[in-house]
Amino acid sequence: MSLKARLLPLRRRLATLMAASGIALVASVTASPVHAIETDTLIPAAPQLAASSWILMDANSGRILVEHNSDQRLPPASLTKMMTAYLVETEIDDGKLSPDEEVRISVNAWKTGGSRMFIREGTSVSVDDLLHGVIIQSGNDASVALAERIGGSEGSFADLMNQHAKRLGMKNTHYMNATGLPHAEHYSTAHDLAILARSIIEDYPDHYQIYSQKYFTWNGIKQPNRNKLLWRDKDVDGLKTGHTEEAGYCLVASAKKDDTRLISVVMGTSSEEARAQESQKLLTYGFRYFESKKLYDKGAVLNQARVWGGDKDQVRLGMAKDVYLTVPSGQSDKLTARLDVSETIKAPVQAGEQYGTLQIKLDDKVLAEEPLVALESVEQGGLFKRLWDALMLFFHGLFN
Repeated sequence: MSLKARLLPLRRRLATLMAASGIALVASVTASPVHAIETDTLIPAAPQLAASSWILMDANSGRILVEHNSDQRLPPASLTKMMTAYLVETEIDDGKLSPDEEVRISVNAWKTGGSRMFIREGTSVSVDDLLHGVIIQSGNDASVALAERIGGSEGSFADLMNQHAKRLGMKNTHYMNATGLPHAEHYSTAHDLAILARSIIEDYPDHYQIYSQKYFTWNGIKQPNRNKLLWRDKDVDGLKTGHTEEAGYCLVASAKKDDTRLISVVMGTSSEEARAQESQKLLTYGFRYFESKKLYDKGAVLNQARVWGGDKDQVRLGMAKDVYLTVPSGQSDKLTARLDVSETIKAPVQAGEQYGTLQIKLDDKVLAEEPLVALESVEQGGLFKRLWDALMLFFHGLFN
């Protein structure tokens, strides 16, 4: 079979691959730059919102479906606590912090103004309860208590927040505190907050369920989650609200319908009701006109290519990551894929090196290009094998 470009119908190819491998569908965690979909499919203009900035993202593929001023730096208010919670989840996942650990509450945490969990100075509260207080009750006091436990001080914790923001690709975000209380150098963007929400969902799914809880009670005080969409839309299961006079009313929301998960970010609306309504507009639009499709699993073998001069004659080529694609609703049957494989692959071959490209099209428009990589290493063969393959490669070049 020729190693040159081939065109394969995706549905037939995927059915063959999945039947052979039995690999289950899992989520993608790519953070590659993405852009709006351009196809011949008729899709109405996105809704215009009464907000300063907004974005709608497919959580699986990372593709941006709708955006307006999404890279404008704005005060994030309590949306800041998404990063505070993310750092706590990271510490727990790394084994540096236990959910059952008791945290001593400082005077500084106790005196922090704004929304509160109502913890008391001098008492001890578990990490798990504090995390619930941050996410559900939006407790500034709980945020500072956890920041001091992890960073030693809130300032040092903010430095960690900025390091994680940089690692996640949040290019227009800078934190000065763990709460979102106003500061001239404390800002983020709708785009960056969508990236953070996606990381929370993908990296720590066990903790993500906290964002869907409607109430949390501490110290005899029952407080509701301020995300009104949790009551209005059964598909919504997170994430976080925010409000200060400077920031206006903000909301990062996520909803899942069938295999499609969307993330909306709305910043700078005029009221609690407005942020819920404007977020609902984005989610409704996204689910009506787009869907997320899993195309290939990480490690799926798409080709077995000839290797020259190796201790094996072939190498398996496939995907380095799971491949998702966002397409207009009902258009997945029209997807085609072109597999371009390097004609000459010489040993040694290192697992993970690129030896081709997978190009995915809809209506003759390229929607995605993914690297085709070696799924295994191939060492050099013995001297005789290398000499023989060099001779065969010479004649292969003469007659091809």
